[in-house]
Amino acid sequence: MNSPSRRIGVHTSISGGVHLAVERAHELGCTTMQIFSHNPRQWFAAAIPDDQARQFRALRARHDVNPVFVHTSYLINLAAMKPDVLQKSVALLIQEMDIADALGAEYVVLHTGSASQDDAKNARRRAVGALRQVAGVKQWKARLLLENTAGERGDISSRIADIAEMIEAVGAPLIGGVCLDSCHAFAAGYDIGDEKSLDSLAGEVVHLLGAGAVKLIHLNDSKKALGAGVDRHEHLGEGCIGIDALARLVRHPIFCEAPLVLETPKKTEEDDPRNLHIVREMIR
Repeated sequence: MNSPSRRIGVHTSISGGVHLAVERAHELGCTTMQIFSHNPRQWFAAAIPDDQARQFRALRARHDVNPVFVHTSYLINLAAMKPDVLQKSVALLIQEMDIADALGAEYVVLHTGSASQDDAKNARRRAVGALRQVAGVKQWKARLLLENTAGERGDISSRIADIAEMIEAVGAPLIGGVCLDSCHAFAAGYDIGDEKSLDSLAGEVVHLLGAGAVKLIHLNDSKKALGAGVDRHEHLGEGCIGIDALARLVRHPIFCEAPLVLETPKKTEEDDPRNLHIVREMIR
């Protein structure tokens, strides 16, 4: 059963200063939020100015925006075959963790990576080694969430079993759970529109990760069909998953307490309010 205090939010822009992202989330009625800490398509991540970090922490406390999720750069690839890319990825992930702690964010969301020219087992071993390297630097207050991916060529984290394998192999408090993306799961072949298949997915999560492992749901419809292996998000109810299936997902006993963050397209100012309204209706 869904909690009346279910946390709902969107991925929010940090344009003009990271503290302004909290105001944008609050104006939309959000009680949780996700941000990029910097341009996600650049390797460089500047430290957040102290005054902005203080304002961010104060505003989220004032507006009760909790928890806060920082999504890592799209460039990070812990399965990369090129040593320079792998080390740059490790260094940037460490920076992301530092920034999350400066902001008081609870979680950092990571796509572990891909290696289309290599065996998936080898690629996962590299990712595990990279995560161990990060974990060996220090302990952060923020915890890392591994996100399931869409099953595109080279993906190493599109199956729950693969994510569980990596978390167990890392064996460090760095990782605090998983982020379950509805579009990615559907694209990877999990038919969340079918009740038995949804129960099967939930069963995998409980058996391999534990009942409380899902700390965040990225709630997105999918532009592409079941099992397409293509990561293309769509507005809720306008894609191939559909409202009824998404509603069953967020109401499922295993997932019904996890915060919900939308990563739906933002083409107009009305897009986020419309999708948020749909989610609120879903969980009533």
